Amino acid sequence: MDALKERIKAEGKLLGEDILKVDSFINHQVDVELMEAIGRDIAEHFQGQGVTKIFTIESSGIAPAVFAARYMGVPLVILKKRSSKTLSQNLWQTEVISYTKDVSYELTLSKDYISDQDHILIVDDFLANGEAATGALRLIRKAHATVAGLAVLIEKVYQPGRAKLEEQGVAVYAQTRISHCGEHEIVFAE
Repeated sequence: MDALKERIKAEGKLLGEDILKVDSFINHQVDVELMEAIGRDIAEHFQGQGVTKIFTIESSGIAPAVFAARYMGVPLVILKKRSSKTLSQNLWQTEVISYTKDVSYELTLSKDYISDQDHILIVDDFLANGEAATGALRLIRKAHATVAGLAVLIEKVYQPGRAKLEEQGVAVYAQTRISHCGEHEIVFAE
């Protein structure tokens, strides 16, 4: 997606060679118009594939997932990174290791929001090692639901996420693909 690529070029900041900071338009301050265009693009890509729900992991995937769900006319379910007093029973959970934060957390889904009849699209901001998406996939499969695919805003093609997910039969749609990051440059894949 050209608009996303241009924003990354203009405002993306490299922290070392592996971390791309996009907090000025995706995950701290949110460009709502860009997220709407991204959500519409995701909905168009997965149109006609029988998606019944969209799942995302709190919090950076929420904005594009909201718009994708709106354009597809399906509910959005937000997978939580921890339980709470209101989310403590009748749960599916799995451990996930965060690439950017280098910590693990219990990815949590209420059993009330998934059934074996669901065909789910996962939406996330980044695809690097594929840990978050694999965790979401484990929860979906525990409930005997199916997966339509994974839509990500930014894929780091030099990391193993896509291969890991495709080996599990998951179709990956990346709106922007980065072939590598140097200390001062971002190189996009064609």
